[in-house]
Amino acid sequence: MNLNEFVNAITSGSLDGKLGMLCGASDRAVLRQRARYLSAAENFSRLHPTCGDIRVFSAPGRIEIGGNHTDHQHGRVLEAAVGTDAIAVVSPAENGKIHITSEGFPDIVIDLGDTDMRSGEVNTSAALVRGIAAGFAEAGVEAGGFDAYISSDIAAGSGLSSSAAFEVLIAYIIDRLFNEGKSSPFELARICRRAENVYYGKASGLMDQTVSASGGFVSVDFSAPDEPSIDRISFDFADAGYSLCITDTGEDHSAAAQEYSAVAAEMKSIAAALGKEYLAECSEEEFYEKLPELRKSCGDRSVLRAAHFFADSRRAELEAEALSVGDTIEFFRLVNESGASSCELLQNIYSCGEPGKQGLSIALMMSRRFLGENGAVRVHGGGFGGSILSFVPNYLAEEHCAEMERIFGAGSCRLLNIRPVGAYELEI
Repeated sequence: MNLNEFVNAITSGSLDGKLGMLCGASDRAVLRQRARYLSAAENFSRLHPTCGDIRVFSAPGRIEIGGNHTDHQHGRVLEAAVGTDAIAVVSPAENGKIHITSEGFPDIVIDLGDTDMRSGEVNTSAALVRGIAAGFAEAGVEAGGFDAYISSDIAAGSGLSSSAAFEVLIAYIIDRLFNEGKSSPFELARICRRAENVYYGKASGLMDQTVSASGGFVSVDFSAPDEPSIDRISFDFADAGYSLCITDTGEDHSAAAQEYSAVAAEMKSIAAALGKEYLAECSEEEFYEKLPELRKSCGDRSVLRAAHFFADSRRAELEAEALSVGDTIEFFRLVNESGASSCELLQNIYSCGEPGKQGLSIALMMSRRFLGENGAVRVHGGGFGGSILSFVPNYLAEEHCAEMERIFGAGSCRLLNIRPVGAYELEI
């Protein structure tokens, strides 16, 4: 399709059904998406006025519903793709280069004739793009050049995984343009994970990329980390009378990389003391039997964090089972229990180096105070800043958002919908 055809389809409302499916079906949500896509198309046209046909793509952020810091120890998680996403207007280019313009970021230009890792690109978006292109090349897919304009409504550091959405978006573009869309969501996730591990220089698992690529509401077992077991769950919180609210405290948890890494390192120290590499391989009974020795060899915080892992991995499985039978009372009990464990055992609510900054603690306190005996609340994602996730009765949702925004500022609390699809091409 050409740019004018896409603009006409957006303005006429013929794509409203697809926009609603991706980002929420309310009139307000759809109108917001219309404006957003039109702005992206206008910006792309301004940057590339002689472009021919265009294609339009989207990849979602994700929320962590169950299992906090369990994936990197090969445990269980409960996740869902959400309606906040990264979108791209794209046109193929014949120059053998990937040229990406993203709102608020420097342009990225990658020459596909050189996809070797560059030490100077570590911790940059350019490294991710180069690594993803290299991953496809190693899989026998020769990517061609393209120009892209990207717009994201996933705030960096909010815990909704803006980085995974960006990675999956780039991988999906390459797959659709140059591989006839043959890659499975899991294959896309693996390419993205490798780019993040090797090119970007961040140790990460497959969780975020898998959910962004596949979409929906999923229970994931990482006991076989390269081939995780993924079970889809059919549950609609809105139909059950609840809204999902994410509150961004404004404290960027990406700045706490050292504290985040310490969680995995301390958990692995317990596993090593028990003769294994990851906690999922260890016996929980043996852990408690050897607790006195483990305290001496690994330290108390490591012991507490391991105890959290064993219980929270199991809770993630129980949460999935509760939702599969529609038992929201049991589900919310487990969520609140998980939240308490993150505070008391995992200890990822604030940085030990900055005890005066405890936005997450304030957010958890105020959300619990507002909800009382209704719903549930827990830290969301890695912690040490970032956001909290609250399950709020529909009739209280707007009031809850207003109360959280009174504390953390306008736009800090958002109502989220679970998105049924992952990476997606918007076609007329």
